[in-house]
Amino acid sequence: MFYFISKLFWFLAEPSNLVGFILLLTTLGLATRYAGAARKLLAATTLVYLLAAFGPLEPILMRPLEDRFPRPPADMPAPDGVIVLGGGMDEYAIESRGALVLNAGGSRMTEGAMLARRFPQAKLIFTGGSGAIRQQAITEAEAARRLFLALGVPPEQLVLEDQSRNTYENAILTREIVKPRPEQRFLLVTSGFHIPRAMGVFRRAGFNVIAWPADYATSGTPADYWHFNTAASGNLMFLDLAAKEWVGLIAYRLAGMTDALLPAP
Repeated sequence: MFYFISKLFWFLAEPSNLVGFILLLTTLGLATRYAGAARKLLAATTLVYLLAAFGPLEPILMRPLEDRFPRPPADMPAPDGVIVLGGGMDEYAIESRGALVLNAGGSRMTEGAMLARRFPQAKLIFTGGSGAIRQQAITEAEAARRLFLALGVPPEQLVLEDQSRNTYENAILTREIVKPRPEQRFLLVTSGFHIPRAMGVFRRAGFNVIAWPADYATSGTPADYWHFNTAASGNLMFLDLAAKEWVGLIAYRLAGMTDALLPAP
């Protein structure tokens, strides 16, 4: 139930969607006796849209998430396993096109493959079933298996979890398969903005995990705040991602799924 409610809520609350819904309502309101209020709301919504599309709102929300956990040092000890979270592949395109298609989070997959080569004694654990409402032909885990094998990861090094639909289920179902011991250490590979929530969930599930951010939406420099982005679509996409993470952190904490509101190293 939590999964479906969260999907419906975010469809309505996602910033780029929400602006569209408000614009539709205000446009309809112009033809009613509330036209004056509708014009004011339309002007305010347009201003918010311009700020979101071209202003620094995206890095203001994204940087605290991506800066929260640094990468481990180069001389870190070998881990017992490398856990890669789903969300880096386009299963629909893979099935229909017959190609291994990565999406904006595809660095999770390439980082996982590189870490598997770097630490050949560590298991490469991929967790991801399907986060879609409608039925898919293949799971994320099957798509990941095809990619990792194509990149040269030995099949005996792979561990696949193919039922999870969100970060909480990633942790719980992977724990059931891996059965981690307290002395074991696992690298947790996911996007930089997603690392805080993922770390909190896996810690609560009993994993001794070390954050390994795989991709970033910001540069980590002061230029993030003053650089003028002319691509409104890109700004809005990353704003949606950042807003979803902050909402997810709050919702997971209220539901007791994570060990802190904003987990720290």
